[in-house]
Amino acid sequence: MSLRRSSVSRSVSTISGRAEWKITPLGSLSGKTIGIAGFGAIGRAVVERVKPFGVNIRVLRRSAWPYVLPGIQPVDSIEELVEVSDHLVLALPATTKTARLINADVLARAKTSLHLINVARGRIVDQNALLQALDEGRIAGATLDVTDPEPPLEGDPIYSHPKVVLTPHVSWTGGENAKRLADKTLVNLDAYAHGVALADVFDRNLEY
Repeated sequence: MSLRRSSVSRSVSTISGRAEWKITPLGSLSGKTIGIAGFGAIGRAVVERVKPFGVNIRVLRRSAWPYVLPGIQPVDSIEELVEVSDHLVLALPATTKTARLINADVLARAKTSLHLINVARGRIVDQNALLQALDEGRIAGATLDVTDPEPPLEGDPIYSHPKVVLTPHVSWTGGENAKRLADKTLVNLDAYAHGVALADVFDRNLEY
């Protein structure tokens, strides 16, 4: 047990001595407002995962709400969503309508506590406007799994920005991904062979 405890301590601790041992208050999701832009499979999965933390959930979706979902409050615009969100998750497809959806005008409406999380597509965010908002303290931070361009150009300040957590488009990855993709492909091949509707068909009008 002592070896295991020592190994874990070394991997997670940055304390080098007793002088640095102190309690630092951490944030909590309880009572915060989680905004979700996009209510497809990813948006719905985010809702299910944040519900147990006692959060307020606001959701923006493209189409009208056909029914009321307990614990979820719809909003009518991205501006309204940004105004109320402490954490804003972007889970939208990249289309001509969503390009630069998060821009300087929208960010000007944000709380200073806003934490922007983009697991969708980089071009949904005006990256220069985002960096300016971060530099000026108008929002608190950003976690970006996608960028525009991707990867960012060499020397882009987004690589070292103290308020940005940057990951190389890996939020979708996991141990079962290959199996899920294979299973979905086989289901669609079977549906095609039998002349029935396919799943996840690209719609040219919607652009996704």
